[in-house]
Amino acid sequence: MSIHLMVVAAYLPEDVVTQSQKLAMMKICDSADDETRLSKPGLRRLRAWVGVGEKRCMTIVTELVAKGLIERVETGKAGRRAVYRVFPLGVPPIPSNDDLDARFKEADAAPKNPRKARTGVTRAAPSKPAMTHEDIDARALAAGEGVKEAGFHGWNPDEGEGRVPPVEPTGLHPWNPLGSTGGTPSFPSSSSVLPFPPTPAAGAAGEPGGCPRHPVPAASCRACGTNPRAARVARERERAETDRQTEQDWLRGWQAELDEARRVMQERPEDVEAARLLARQLARQGREKARYGDPPEKNES
Repeated sequence: MSIHLMVVAAYLPEDVVTQSQKLAMMKICDSADDETRLSKPGLRRLRAWVGVGEKRCMTIVTELVAKGLIERVETGKAGRRAVYRVFPLGVPPIPSNDDLDARFKEADAAPKNPRKARTGVTRAAPSKPAMTHEDIDARALAAGEGVKEAGFHGWNPDEGEGRVPPVEPTGLHPWNPLGSTGGTPSFPSSSSVLPFPPTPAAGAAGEPGGCPRHPVPAASCRACGTNPRAARVARERERAETDRQTEQDWLRGWQAELDEARRVMQERPEDVEAARLLARQLARQGREKARYGDPPEKNES
């Protein structure tokens, strides 16, 4: 394991290796030796690090060989791992903070798509967002537009005649049950005419009000609490409670067996020691039988 080589691979710039190639390079460096720089990562471990398939993993290794970051010393075969040499042309140094800042500034200044970049064109920096109305006025003056004065529109209803005309509107019926006598129509509030909607599952929970349409809970009603979703949630809750109770019973039984075994050990230590010696003897006989085979049977005469 070489931490130094793995750190060097981790700081490779993005214009040299891709993310998958960097992960594969870090795994190969992690399995390399510090002195010889020889590595035997194994295909399974390499695939686990990169997170790709077998063919893609082999392609990534071939790309690293083509870039000169590794070289094949021995080809892998069935039952034998491939051997690679890391950084055959020399180990690059670990970049400093100044080198990283310069690299990031160059990457930020570079165009996103070099094929569509226009040479010799200097783009202006984006304008700052407007924070106050003075910023808006300054932009308007710079663009040659006048500054708009703040205020209301020309007609203010508070200064003129009233908002509601003194006559009855023609669009409403002439008789208003809860309206005023001054001619201005008024509408009843929601609490005086419309009933307050019941909460879901109010009838099933026994809350006052319940379902206004079914005095007895219906087969599938959200207000009654008998819709398929409520039944499914109840079944899941019951199943979870049953599983939890089963686990608690198993834990109690296991604790009881443990307490019983501890009590037997304290009351009859000689029986426990005899059983332990018998288990060791049987294990020894089993090992000898597996090593030397069954002993020859004696002829009884």
